[in-house]
Parts: sequence; structure tokens; C-alpha cells
Amino acid sequence: AVFISIISQVTPSESSLIKKVAYEPLFLHHLRNNLGIKSVVRVAMHEPLTNLRKLVVVQMRSPAEKEVWQALFGAASFQAAIGKLIVAVDEDIDPENTDAVFWAMSYRMSPHRDVQIIRGKDPGHSPRVGKAEESREAATDSALLVNAVLKEPFPPVSLPRQEFMERAREIWEELGLPALKPESPWYGYSLGQWSDEFEEEARLAVQGDCFVTGERIAARRVKGKEPNKSAWPEE
Repeated sequence: AVFISIISQVTPSESSLIKKVAYEPLFLHHLRNNLGIKSVVRVAMHEPLTNLRKLVVVQMRSPAEKEVWQALFGAASFQAAIGKLIVAVDEDIDPENTDAVFWAMSYRMSPHRDVQIIRGKDPGHSPRVGKAEESREAATDSALLVNAVLKEPFPPVSLPRQEFMERAREIWEELGLPALKPESPWYGYSLGQWSDEFEEEARLAVQGDCFVTGERIAARRVKGKEPNKSAWPEE
């Protein structure tokens, strides 16, 4: 017989690296194939310190709200000891980037509406949180389910478009500057709230014709209006 030793310690470890490449596709297959939630794109498990099992991020493509909750409950119930914090995010959010996940949680969800807590989870092998005298067999845990996907169109990400950022990278590299390590989002993109008029104004700005937009806006001046009124037409 051949015995192979695996070092298990505070993650990331040899053990967690092996588990990560197994758990993530296992959960993805369960959500997409067993439960039929085709809007699920990817499942990512946070590894550093948390050891994969506690923080699970479900990346989805244009899901209906019911699909989001089906995916969250499906992930929470698949394995009893996996998923204390389960977050659903849009496809533009990198599930491996905790900054991006917190970005989505900060601006794409409201706790009173988009969060549910379920009981009956298994605490697993982690230190127990609760009564010290409670036996491990009797101990239970809970899970926080977070719907952090877009509920309506948003303004675009406030960065130059991809073509301009790629050109900037080319110039950077031509100058021999240190290698870049871009993190998402590294260029701007539309999230739905972007009119043809705004697109035209952006094109004029790139061409150096900002004054054309200024003249158009000046022609719309209306006396008696309070400052900071919405730029969007009233319905």
C-alpha cells in the first residue's frame, strides 16, 4: 500500500486546494443539472482562513428573482455543513474577488428585502458558536442567504471603456513600466441605465467636442427649477 500525506492547516493549505477544485464543480453541477437552474454560471468558495465551507458565492446570468432564491436554498441544502454565508451575484462580479462581492452586497441588495436566515445547518468541524455545554451532536448552525444581483438597470461602471483601457495598457507596456495585475472591474461597461443621448455625449467628449454638449444643455435651462433635480424625464 502507498500512503500519501496531506498537510491540513489554516487555509489555504494542500488539503483546501484539493477540495476547492472538487467542491466548486460539484455544487455547480447540482444547481445547474440536478435542480435545473441554468442561470447559474459558477460557484466559488472562499478559501483563505474560512476553509471553503463557510462563504459560498453563486454567480448568475440574468436570473429571475425566483431563480436566485432557488439557487441560494439549493446551495444551502446540498451539504449540511457547507454554506454559512451564501451570496448570489451577477455575471459581472468576480466571485473570487471579495472586494467585488462586497461591492455587489453594498449596492445591489437591501438587507430588509434581500436577506434570509435559515436554521438547521450542521456546524461541521469548526469551533462551536453557542452554549459551551451543548454537545456536538446537538449543536446546530444557521445560514445567511443574500440576493446581491441587480434588481433594475444601474448607471454604467464609471471607468473608460474596454478599448481605451486596453490601449492604455499597451502604452504602459511600451514604456517598460512594471507589469499590471488588473482586477475586475478594470474597464467601464453598461448596467442598463445608459441612453442613446448619453452615448452620443460620450462620443463627443472623446472627440474633444464637449462644448457641443454644453451648448445643448445650456439651451435646456429652465427658470424656477431647484438644483440637483433628476436628469431623467418624469413618468
